Amino acid sequence: MENVSRLRYFIYLSLIIIGGCTTGKNALQKGDYDASVSKAVSRLQNSPKNTEAMQVLKTAYDLALQSHLRKIDEAKLSNDLFRWESIMYDYQKINQLADDINSCPACLTIVPSPSKYITELADSKYMAAGARYNSGLGYLRDNNRLAAKKAYYEFEKTLNLEPNYKDAKAKMEDAYWAAVTRVVVQPIIVNSSLYRLSADYFQQQIDQFIGKYARNKFVLFYGEQQATEQKIVPDQVLSLNFDDFVVGQTYVKERVEKLKRDSVVIGETRERKPVYGTVKATLSIFEKNISSSGLLDMSIMDWNTKKLVRQQKFPGTYVWRDSWASYKGDDRALSKQQLAMTKRREMLPPPPSTLFLEFIKPIYSQLVDDISYYYNNY
Repeated sequence: MENVSRLRYFIYLSLIIIGGCTTGKNALQKGDYDASVSKAVSRLQNSPKNTEAMQVLKTAYDLALQSHLRKIDEAKLSNDLFRWESIMYDYQKINQLADDINSCPACLTIVPSPSKYITELADSKYMAAGARYNSGLGYLRDNNRLAAKKAYYEFEKTLNLEPNYKDAKAKMEDAYWAAVTRVVVQPIIVNSSLYRLSADYFQQQIDQFIGKYARNKFVLFYGEQQATEQKIVPDQVLSLNFDDFVVGQTYVKERVEKLKRDSVVIGETRERKPVYGTVKATLSIFEKNISSSGLLDMSIMDWNTKKLVRQQKFPGTYVWRDSWASYKGDDRALSKQQLAMTKRREMLPPPPSTLFLEFIKPIYSQLVDDISYYYNNY
């Protein structure tokens, strides 16, 4: 009986706690009046005669309204340049409370005419847009790239508040072009017809990268020909040059191994019984490595001052490998793998243009990573 009584007590206590949560009583006690109203409304929509929710709604709504109006009055007296955004936010919260109550018939018997501030909200939004607009104008007057970038975002916020506010759209466009860094990427020059196709492919990969770059809207890349055609005056010039490259350095190494294997059948007796002995062979293993490598220099120059603002070097290496073998002696001294190697023949290496292309692949990865790192938050 004692256990049953305890169980009932815990069930009763749980129901009280759950009831307090669902009616908004707990939120009310914590001073979260908006949440309290929301929970009470939700409860009354499902249970229109819930007494506790009715009591919570009346008290919480009055306190929520008073709290928002007090914050509005305080904000109006402050010197905060963007105070109208705070005022707008509080009017929005008041109007949301009214909308919640108007959606609940049972709630309207408790709060029959919830306050709504339509005109005041519209006015505060307009004033907030004006504050952002004036802030943007101030940044534009500073006449530098970083300030123009801030101006762009201020005009963007202006338009989010008031889509047709004065000439904010045109000012935002002005700010954008004042904030943009135009980077002209010069083509790579490789003075060798032997590697021209590979170098052109490398250049195409770079052109595709800069053509798709969109991480930072305030950085625009142009190829040299494109910049010439569009008469672009660059802010920066990015140059790429190979400090040095070597293609097709060949190294051949021979390794000789003396092999023998015991207990190998080397014949048979007259009685046709196997005769066991030792077999020997000399195995020559050839390994050919053809190494190609280079070092790419990337430099970024400020066009106006002609000063170097960044320089990085990117190494790349590719090694083509081949191996084969030959032997003298008894092939039974060789393992299966060794015997398979002796059946292989020396392969023709890739052409120089392919070797060139292979060693610049790791260079390309480093290059685009560095360009992205430098300009993503520029």
